[in-house]
Amino acid sequence: MGLFDRFRRRGPAGPSAMHARLEGAMAKRRLRGWNPPLENINALVASGGPRLLARSRELVVTNGYAANACEAFAANLVGDGIKPSSLIGEADLRDRVQRLWLAWTDEADADGLTDFYGLQAMVAREMFVAGECFVRLRPRRAEDGLLVPLQLQLLQSEMLPFEKTETAANSNRIRCGIEFDAIGRRVAYHFRRRHPGDSTDLGAVIPETVRVPAADVLHIYRPIDAGQIRGLPHVAPAMVRLFLLDQYDDAELDRKKTAAMFAGFITKSAPEDPMMGESAADLDGAAIASLEPGTMQVLLPGEDVKFSSPADVGSSYEAFQYRTLLAVSASLGLPYHLVTGDVRQANYSSLRAELVEFRRRIGQLQHGVMAHQLCRPIWRRWLETAVLSGAIDVGDMATVRPVQWIPPRWDWVDPLKDIQAQVLAMEAGLTSRRKVVEATGYDIEEVDRENASDAARTAGLGLRYRASPGETQGARATPAAAPDTDTPPGDGSGSSTTAEQE
Repeated sequence: MGLFDRFRRRGPAGPSAMHARLEGAMAKRRLRGWNPPLENINALVASGGPRLLARSRELVVTNGYAANACEAFAANLVGDGIKPSSLIGEADLRDRVQRLWLAWTDEADADGLTDFYGLQAMVAREMFVAGECFVRLRPRRAEDGLLVPLQLQLLQSEMLPFEKTETAANSNRIRCGIEFDAIGRRVAYHFRRRHPGDSTDLGAVIPETVRVPAADVLHIYRPIDAGQIRGLPHVAPAMVRLFLLDQYDDAELDRKKTAAMFAGFITKSAPEDPMMGESAADLDGAAIASLEPGTMQVLLPGEDVKFSSPADVGSSYEAFQYRTLLAVSASLGLPYHLVTGDVRQANYSSLRAELVEFRRRIGQLQHGVMAHQLCRPIWRRWLETAVLSGAIDVGDMATVRPVQWIPPRWDWVDPLKDIQAQVLAMEAGLTSRRKVVEATGYDIEEVDRENASDAARTAGLGLRYRASPGETQGARATPAAAPDTDTPPGDGSGSSTTAEQE
């Protein structure tokens, strides 16, 4: 039987299988009301961007879950900073470049409020709230007294008007505040001079926007669609649920407050006869009778007392909250316990499983957005400015540009098991010591220098430290300058203070 014959014999089942695959395109009764417009993401951002941004900012300020999720997102994305490790071959030059960079990071903020790594955290928060952040590279004068005459100014998404879509005088297209040339390259950004929502920033009448060359602006955002030119808030998929859940919680809180108020309503057959403790009637003819502890009030015939009994929250409240917050966490791409702080239903295995998946996503943002869009361009501009200003002499610029960015280390639930696994991987040749050290968020060159310095100092003072009896072979670096003669051969000799050859 040939291929055509087999296909023909399966023919009747073919249309059903095809229909199952294309069920989402059908116009039957269940899907008749589902008719979304086929719009480009840029059109959606241009029309709904300002309102989405305003709601997102209010939500993160007023909603506890959104605020906690924002801080968790920023803390995991940048932690205490994504730091550079220069790949310069000459050790002395590499050390001078790294030291100058470290000193400059304290001067990087144009507002003088934080350092370079604090700016990274601010960018991460803006990505969560607004979906994007702009960093303007600001050259400074020599008389400003900076180590390297360069600073960074952060601009919020509102500073670039969504509604500015027109043709510039030079025939370039301006889309949502971004100017593109004839072949689609970004050539400039048209920023507002003042924040549209800041009523404290008043001054003389000036042009609404200013044109800033694209070479001086870094646009940090995560593009989720091809051709997307502006960012979308990371919190956007969960905004509606968070807003409605907040209203529901407020209503439940008010209901519990009302239930805690003990109230009674008295019906009297003779309204003109006052009861014990009854006050005079107000302008509306209503009177209030207080109830004192230990009071026994005798009612007249025909009088009745009824007490309020508000409905309780019910037994479904916890389950409803859990399922809703679980959906919110999934929408945000964050583990449930990071959004809510609730670890009652968690154990080592469940925490590890969700953290592994979450950190894969964070790794994408660290390398594809933060390092690529923010850190690398700043490193290149900083090096050029340092050389031109005479802060450092590097010779050939091409030899000093290579750098790798080390993200913050991941803290696991059981660090002992992870360290033991890393040691075994090094001994088996599955990874290098450099990779293991960089996974902790540190530069191996700096760690080796500190180890050598510590070893020399302890040897000079005549100090000697013994590892714990259960230490795995190769986990401890034994300095060659001060060998431990009491240590059996092979114990602790798996690594040394000498930088590995690559």
